[in-house]
Amino acid sequence: MPTNPESYPVDRIRDDFPILKRRINNKPLIYFDSAATSQKPFSVINTITEYYQNHNANIHRGVHTLAEEATGLYEAARERIAKFINAKNSAEIIYTKNTTESINLVVNTWGRSELASGDLVLLTEMEHHSNLVPWQMLAKEKDLELEFIPVLENGTLDMHAFEQLLIRKPKIVSFSHMSNVLGTINPVKKMIETAHKHGAIVLIDGAQSVPHLVVDVQDLDVDFYAFSGHKMLGPTGIGILYGKKALLELIPPFLGGGDMIRQVHLRTFLPNEIPYKFEAGTPPIAEVVGLGSAIDYLEKLGMINIQRHEHALMRYAFDRLSKMPGITIIGKELENRGGVIAFTMDGIHPHDVAQILDSDGIAVRAGHHCAMPLHERFQLPATTRASFYLYNTEAEIDQMVISLQRVQKMFN
Repeated sequence: MPTNPESYPVDRIRDDFPILKRRINNKPLIYFDSAATSQKPFSVINTITEYYQNHNANIHRGVHTLAEEATGLYEAARERIAKFINAKNSAEIIYTKNTTESINLVVNTWGRSELASGDLVLLTEMEHHSNLVPWQMLAKEKDLELEFIPVLENGTLDMHAFEQLLIRKPKIVSFSHMSNVLGTINPVKKMIETAHKHGAIVLIDGAQSVPHLVVDVQDLDVDFYAFSGHKMLGPTGIGILYGKKALLELIPPFLGGGDMIRQVHLRTFLPNEIPYKFEAGTPPIAEVVGLGSAIDYLEKLGMINIQRHEHALMRYAFDRLSKMPGITIIGKELENRGGVIAFTMDGIHPHDVAQILDSDGIAVRAGHHCAMPLHERFQLPATTRASFYLYNTEAEIDQMVISLQRVQKMFN
């Protein structure tokens, strides 16, 4: 069923996004690649411009007016981010460049200091490369063991296998909240609780979940949680790592340099308090301010409303595509699925599909989506992925179906 326009005024929302006025190949832009990066509303664009026009200065270091204004904006955004995910303390919010750097921070601080030869790290078969490669690098260096929770044919995790793997006492369980290929929303609260009972700490890759779902880190009782600003209406170059205060105070700094120190001598240094101990050098100040504005926009719409809208779009697209001969959707889970659909077309390479859709003004992603092991699991070299966000409509899905029918006619 279509989303109620009174409760979710998608046409008015679309007016907030200037790029949606573009025409691609003389066709109206239909943007179905928000799982890669989202578009930005006027409010975020204007906030960043206003920062550079009126407040641009370095933070924490100056006592002049501009420095104090920039510092105030930077730290106010930290407070808004903490509130958005319900962190207990804003000091538990660490600024990074992206989700990848947030995960690497955990791997190279907690992992390097707390893991020893023979220790087990538990991941899943559906992970993005950013939650695979860092662990592989550390495993090679420290002789760690990696194991993986299997993905079932319907696109969900094998929970029985998960419980069996926990018997082997992994030191950390690290997995995605929502798959960027399958759209599967994993039962993170239950998995975290179970992992904790077996003595493991938990890191969640929230790149695909924070932009689309209500996330409460205290309710989840998660140890580390990573996500990116650019997938949630914010600018590129800003990521977040949430960590429990006790853990962040325990682990060593990630990078050395300015601002992450309290004292420096020629042969020794004393690190700063959290969160600053993990924020070396000049940070992405304008990007932080822009992310704060993006959160304001999301909260105004309401994350529950966004989630319902996207779920309705996913169900509608799933139904339309399922009825098309020659199309196979990867993963059959519908109830616990976000606005992502990856599919194949018989006898047609995903890159050809994406290029022809682009000629009709429709932006989708083709390839392995930085999840090659997951594609190997389903014996696929690549898929076409359509991902939906708060500004998409059912009419756009109808246009994609028409374009896909044109693809089939061209190749048949």
